[in-house]
Amino acid sequence: MQMFISKFPDAINGSISCFDRVVFKGHLPISWGKRFMGFLYDKGVLFKNADAYSKGQGKAVVDSMEAWAQRTGRPSIYLKSSRTRKEELVRKVLEEQPVKKGLVCVLRCVEACHSFRLCYGKKRPWLNNCMRKCLCCYAYILDNEFGLVHVRIQTWFPFTIQVCLNGHDWLARRMDDAGIEYEQKDNCFTHISDYAKAQRLADRFVKIKWVDKLNAFARKVNPLLKTELRRMEYYWCADQAEYATDLIFKEKAFLDRLYEKLLNHAIIGLGAADILRFFGKKLDGRFRADQQSHCKKRNPGARVKHWLKNNWIKMYNKHGSVLRVETVVNRPYEFKILRKGKRNGKEVTGWFPMGKAVGNLYRYAEVSRQANGAYLDTLAGLDPGKPDEQALHELSRKVKRKGRSHRGLNPADKNDLALVRAIARGEHALNGFRNADIREELFGKTRNKKKRRRDAARTTRLFKRLHVRGLIRKIPHSRRWRLTKKGQGKLLWMLTIYQPETPLSLAA
Repeated sequence: MQMFISKFPDAINGSISCFDRVVFKGHLPISWGKRFMGFLYDKGVLFKNADAYSKGQGKAVVDSMEAWAQRTGRPSIYLKSSRTRKEELVRKVLEEQPVKKGLVCVLRCVEACHSFRLCYGKKRPWLNNCMRKCLCCYAYILDNEFGLVHVRIQTWFPFTIQVCLNGHDWLARRMDDAGIEYEQKDNCFTHISDYAKAQRLADRFVKIKWVDKLNAFARKVNPLLKTELRRMEYYWCADQAEYATDLIFKEKAFLDRLYEKLLNHAIIGLGAADILRFFGKKLDGRFRADQQSHCKKRNPGARVKHWLKNNWIKMYNKHGSVLRVETVVNRPYEFKILRKGKRNGKEVTGWFPMGKAVGNLYRYAEVSRQANGAYLDTLAGLDPGKPDEQALHELSRKVKRKGRSHRGLNPADKNDLALVRAIARGEHALNGFRNADIREELFGKTRNKKKRRRDAARTTRLFKRLHVRGLIRKIPHSRRWRLTKKGQGKLLWMLTIYQPETPLSLAA
């Protein structure tokens, strides 16, 4: 991210990175078929009567929610369709019947949820997990700490609970306590008086004692925790986490011009290898998944989104003055976390796939911030800046160094253009490139050692042509090279002009 900010230092006021929308889910120990059958056995309930028993207990939950709404004088609304935009409805309720804290309203609708179904076979019947439709209750609460929160509970066993809150609302309240001035529009800050202090506050989000907070919400909506389920506690996991990096620009007009170029680079300049790298993956024969990129027109501007195994990165323009890059983690198992685990039958501490436990929320923030930063820096490297005809003429001239001549680059030569295209790939923006990377890109892979050495020597000579012009430089104590700022400006502009896959640049 620093590379992107340093490229436009006079245009950016500051940046803030924090969680946006976070969805937690609570599961009881009876969320699996065998566990639920054991629970019914202890209660003396026949398996065939499981549905009737579940409906009876669910009625207690619905009655409790209705009583809560009547006690506080707040509306209770039944929705005919689960597709109704609940957030918009709640905002409308707040406008018509404002409240400063506590319950806003209760919504009820029939939705799909995880429950149990009676199955028959050769032996005795059993209960198996399945998707069913049942009545679900939403309690929208204005919380002193988190702002507007919704708590959803299904009214059939296993009474799974979902808690959804917004990290920007939480941060706004922390900035109020700290005396930091800010301007907020929806879930976005368009101005913050002290960005460094605000970022330190945002980093505290992962240190909240989440289990205690979430259990408090669960006790408000599930009265059975005091009766039938009094010996049980919910196990909480982070079901979905959005982590946003916002760059606040000084002028709307500047961001509008820049954003069109960034959209072009994001769709055309970023390949599958780049998107994989943002998520810590490599494009090789072991990878088995689809990677998709999609650009959608929205009002105002447009949004670009890159999918990879149910995780994605989005970029869009918020309120005309904020450039937001957001990583959404739905499948944390694709990332690694340092924890205890078993290898070769022994318990060791190492890097293992990350689970959804709320204790891993700090790692969600780390991988998401790295992905956002890498995405922005890669786009900064792909942006060639303004055209410079003199610079292109200099590229084509012959250069002499230590008595040897090095011919220039011909922008119309397909071989020279292929060299520039290989070096300018987004996957090389952070870690640079090796001789082998460019050699395989230009001449292909081969098992013939003699041909491989010959291709490596040809690649070295190509590097020399770029090095004597100051377009690339060696990374110290490594075998890697990277583009210099001069190289980014000249080579990438040459690529944008002559690369046939960039229609927007050609039109400009």
